Amino acid sequence: MSVEGCLACDLTDGRLPLPGGRVHETQHWLVEHCVGPLGVGTLLVKPRRHVVHVAELDDAEVKELGSLLQRVAAVVTELTHPEQVYVTLWSHADAVPGHIHWVVQPVTAARMAEHGGLHGARIQVEMFDRRVEPPADEVEAFCEHAREAFAHDA
Repeated sequence: MSVEGCLACDLTDGRLPLPGGRVHETQHWLVEHCVGPLGVGTLLVKPRRHVVHVAELDDAEVKELGSLLQRVAAVVTELTHPEQVYVTLWSHADAVPGHIHWVVQPVTAARMAEHGGLHGARIQVEMFDRRVEPPADEVEAFCEHAREAFAHDA
């Protein structure tokens, strides 16, 4: 089920442009580059169907999730060589629960220094506050490399 007006659904269904295009997909999950200011190489893992609460995931979705999150983190690590990869659940839009998605974000020492040493959720908030979108050409290039990395596993 898709919900018009939901950013995640609108991107999935092509109602909004998806920078970099789809990176990877499984039977129940989609992997895309994050839309927004979390930097080049930040991937998003979201259920194909509109799900607002983790408790609403069905058994098949749950069965795929853990190994997919690990694989997405491995691809991000392989391509960006960060000190850490954050995997965080996001689900609010304007203080209202929305389509759940996991943000898989590479964080380097340089990125932390750029944000005054912030890390964890604080660096993500700071990045959203600054609203600096990554260059589209860099997102496109990263997504192409990520698709190749996923295809190499197939």
